[in-house]
Amino acid sequence: MDKQYEELYHSEEEKNWWFIARRDMLFKFFDKYKVPKHARILDIGCAGATFLMRLKEMGYTNLYALDYSAEAIEEAKKKGIDNAYVMDGHCPKFPENSFDVIVSSDSIEHLKDDELALKNWLPILKPGGLGIILAPAYNFLWTAHDDVNYHYRRYTKADLSTKARNAGFKTIFSGYNNVLLFIPTAIVRLTMRLFTPKTKTPGVEGQILNLPDWAHKFLAGFQKMENTWCKYISFPFGVSAFVVVRKP
Repeated sequence: MDKQYEELYHSEEEKNWWFIARRDMLFKFFDKYKVPKHARILDIGCAGATFLMRLKEMGYTNLYALDYSAEAIEEAKKKGIDNAYVMDGHCPKFPENSFDVIVSSDSIEHLKDDELALKNWLPILKPGGLGIILAPAYNFLWTAHDDVNYHYRRYTKADLSTKARNAGFKTIFSGYNNVLLFIPTAIVRLTMRLFTPKTKTPGVEGQILNLPDWAHKFLAGFQKMENTWCKYISFPFGVSAFVVVRKP
């Protein structure tokens, strides 16, 4: 990821509605699948580890952070995540059967060989362990924002499910979220592709918007409501795709 944007994301993680909503979706899956407080949890592509910090505040005790960025891991340790490691997400260096839960939230699209990564994630998960993978959806929604963030691809839920199954996982649930944002997002992005010159520099659409606090609260609350539906309903489209898997 572009270092300028990485710094921006680290500063925005705790208050920006998008990050708040993403964490909430993960929390809802933790609740749905009854992840116990003693579970050993690995966040692959942890960024500033705000998600793990929130889990720690909720009473989870065995938390591990992994990121390719040394700056991200420094942030994680500042937030009290002691088990934080600079590693390549393609090949995490942990013993087999180490974790009860593996989380990848908007990180797998940054990996050049996602199929290799999934195959290497399987052994470090315990038998019966849970994997939760969230990723941006649909290549036709690609913009300069994806370029500047060094994305290799966007996904459909079928893509995620197929690649996870090919790696040896069992898919137990898949779908989309950011569903109600899909149509306006598609209109804006497709219009930009038609009428905006090609550039690697994202405009306002590709940046984290500097919104007032009330707007962040409103949008986060709106998305949390939708996340409650996405917890159980596999919607046919959305701005983001997800898959929940288990190791047999």
